Formats: sequence, C-alpha cells, structure tokens
Amino acid sequence: MRTLVYEEAVRGDSDELLTTGEAATLLGVSRQQVVNMAERGDLPYETSGTHRRIRRSDVERARFSTRRMSADQRRSLRLGYAIAGKIVQEPETALSLGRANLDRLRAQHVRGQSAQWLAQWQRLIDGPLDELLLALTSPSPRGRELRQNSPFAGVLDESERAAVLAASR
Repeated sequence: MRTLVYEEAVRGDSDELLTTGEAATLLGVSRQQVVNMAERGDLPYETSGTHRRIRRSDVERARFSTRRMSADQRRSLRLGYAIAGKIVQEPETALSLGRANLDRLRAQHVRGQSAQWLAQWQRLIDGPLDELLLALTSPSPRGRELRQNSPFAGVLDESERAAVLAASR
C-alpha cells in the first residue's frame, strides 16, 4: 500500500526522464551517489548515449521508501510492538482509549496532513484487528508516518513505556 505523500509526489509526469543531477537534487544526495545507486541496481535507469536517465517515478519511490530507520523511528517501532501487544491482551480497553484519543486529536487537527493520518487511523481502528496490528508494527514508510500520529497514547503505562525505551537504547 502506498502512502498519500508518495501518491501526491508521483501524480506529476511519472514517466519524465531525469538526469542524475536532477535525481540527486530530488533525493537530497550527491550526483555520484545517484550514479552509485544506479550501478548497484537500487535505482533503475535508461541510457541516452553515454548518459543515465532515471524515471521520476523511480526517484520518488526511492525517496519515500528509505530502508534505514532513524533512532527515533526504531524507538517508535518498538513502542508500536508494545502497543500492539497491549491491544491483543486487552482489545476493548486499548481500542476504546484509542478511539477517545482519536476523537480529541481530530477536533484539534481538522485539516492538513495530520487530519489525513488520523482518518487512516479511524479506518484502522474500525477495521480488522490484523490490519491495525500490521500498521503499528510495520517498518514501512506508511507505518512510520502513522506512528507519528498515533492515537494510542496512554495504552502503555509509564513503567511499560520506560521499559521499552530503555531496551531500545
């Protein structure tokens, strides 16, 4: 499943061919790093004479599907696993707290990207439990973004939260 941000980025001319320099600018890396990514096979390319050309859609895919997670994202993922565990153990309590938090957050964030993520959380909370658990424990870019707007504050008590954070150091 693609993220909304990814879909918005690809809506432009996704077949547009970019130079390695243009791709580097979009990715925020050096031109040489783009060349290295292409040679490793991480970034598909075509040649035009002796020059590499890279499709905008491939650049955007690389841009929004970072494989490495930051330390904050790893902590968030570990907290997501702990929250998923609590949801499995006490589904009614955890989901009702999530719904209450979601109502409060949605009243504050009526517009913008946060509102879109909160709408996705609403669908997840109202949908099959397996999809909710997957979102909480997914290392994907979508999972990372969702966890940044999680309605599950308070599901873990302070000692549980502290234990997860201590273990992730």
